[in-house]
Parts: sequence; structure tokens; C-alpha cells
Amino acid sequence: MNWICLFATIISLITCTAQAALSGGQAKALFERIKASEGDFLGHSTKGWTETSHVQVIAGGSAVLVTSFDAHPAEHMVTMIHLDGDRLLLTHYCMAKNQPRLVATAYDEANGDATFEFLDGTGMKSRDTGHMDKVVMHFADSDHWSERWTWYANGSEKWLEDIQFKRTK
Repeated sequence: MNWICLFATIISLITCTAQAALSGGQAKALFERIKASEGDFLGHSTKGWTETSHVQVIAGGSAVLVTSFDAHPAEHMVTMIHLDGDRLLLTHYCMAKNQPRLVATAYDEANGDATFEFLDGTGMKSRDTGHMDKVVMHFADSDHWSERWTWYANGSEKWLEDIQFKRTK
């Protein structure tokens, strides 16, 4: 019986350390902020590449499509963001040939910082399969934002990549 209690306690502690999704009001406010970024942007990465990104509100305002052009030569990636009830979800269609889903876990409307963290994904045998695991966004103003993506594999964060975006139209 003691082993069962110990096991239940350990599982409870592990589950409680995971970040909770934003509340409905915060998730909706962040979604509106992201929708307000509709347009074209030029991004510069700390990995040395430049990309163009197109942010488009689609499906009657229910989703945001972010298309990334040439972050990898002659390739495109897509990120979709949408509300799911009171949660804000982000699915990244990655060059790694997987599709991690992240959930918004933090948003500070006053300074424009938002965090999305791993929820689950497709195209991965387990979470240890290399994937984009977290993104921290900073909305400086209507013409500038930044992203810090975290790559996760084999039980730990492996590298970070910062991208600075500036509106082109």
C-alpha cells in the first residue's frame, strides 16, 4: 500500500510541474494580438539566415496562418494558431517532418510577451524525437516582433534560435 501512495504522489508532483494553459480571457487577448500582426515581415535569425513571413487571418477569423519562406533554402514551413475553447493552440509544420502542438501558457499583455509550450504532436514516436518544443514571442509594436524557439530531443533542450521580425507591408 505504501508503494501505491508513493507512486501516486510522484505522479501528482510530475503533473503539477507542467505549465497550465492560459485562462480563456488571456488566451483570447493573445489571439487578438497575434491576429493584429497580419501582413508581411522580414526575419533575421541568430542561426544566420533570413526569411520572409506572411501572417494571414483565415477561416472567418478563427485561425492565423503564418507561412515562413526560405528559412531553409527553397523550403516553406507553416504555423497555425487557433482557439480551442479557452485554450490557444499553435501547430508548427516543421522541416523535421513532424508537427508539434504547443499551448499558450503565459501572456503579459503590458509588455507583449507570450509563451507557448509543448502539448503533443504528430510525426513523432515520442517526445524525445527532435522537435520545436517551446516558443517565446515578444510583440514590441505593430511592426516588430521576435520569437525564441527551443529545440528538444532525447530528454532535454538542445538549442535556441532567436528571430527578429520587421514588417515590410
